[in-house]
Amino acid sequence: MSDALNLDAITFVRDGRTILDRVSLRVRADERWLILGANGSGKTTFVRIAAMYEHPTRGSVSVAGETLGSTDVRELRRRIGYVSTSFAMELRGALDPLDVVMTAKNAALEPWWHRYDEADRSRAQGCLDRMGVGQLTGRSFATLSSGEQQRVLLARSLMNDPAVLLLDEPSARLDLGGREQLLRALGDITGDPAAPPLVLVTHHVDEVPPGMTHVLMLRQGAVLASGPIKSTLTAERLSECFDLPLRLERRADGRWTAFAAG
Repeated sequence: MSDALNLDAITFVRDGRTILDRVSLRVRADERWLILGANGSGKTTFVRIAAMYEHPTRGSVSVAGETLGSTDVRELRRRIGYVSTSFAMELRGALDPLDVVMTAKNAALEPWWHRYDEADRSRAQGCLDRMGVGQLTGRSFATLSSGEQQRVLLARSLMNDPAVLLLDEPSARLDLGGREQLLRALGDITGDPAAPPLVLVTHHVDEVPPGMTHVLMLRQGAVLASGPIKSTLTAERLSECFDLPLRLERRADGRWTAFAAG
């Protein structure tokens, strides 16, 4: 069986500055990866390359055995569930949440670009229901709270039974209540063996849901550490990652918390 996602020796240079330096990530079907690093460490650039919205300067990207550069990128994007704050801003505010989710079938932003049938609408409604926002159908996307919008986008990411989910700081704009609702929804995915593999980008360990299996830690565009989360995510490595002495604790419910030592 091919890997769900394979990024091999990714280097990205912009305006003469190396943002990523030979970063690799191999995601298998039963894995949930955390990408952790400080602001400016290259996390968002890396996940945008994984989502096919940026091309690496060097290195290769493949999704479910299909390699970027040797297949139609529009078709390949349909195999990827992608959630980011910047993507939310591309959506027309008047769209119904059902349309926001349904248009993922064709990697589109508007429902009139393609035809959809009752099976598509039923599938979209099911994805909304799973994320706890099925009751929002009939409202406009712009009138939803930031937390509701993020859960609608998470539902959208599930529409096509994707080969992999890529989540770029999905709780970045949320207040405490919205964040906890989103993490509850994410926990439903990370705890479901039938759910697709997942890559979550963040710089806050307290925004990591239970069920994550592996971690890739970035520092100044390079790999600091990579491997199973239980053995790789340590206070020592976290301190090096953020250039600050930190303490790290794992709670009984599987969530993490970090704070300055002393």
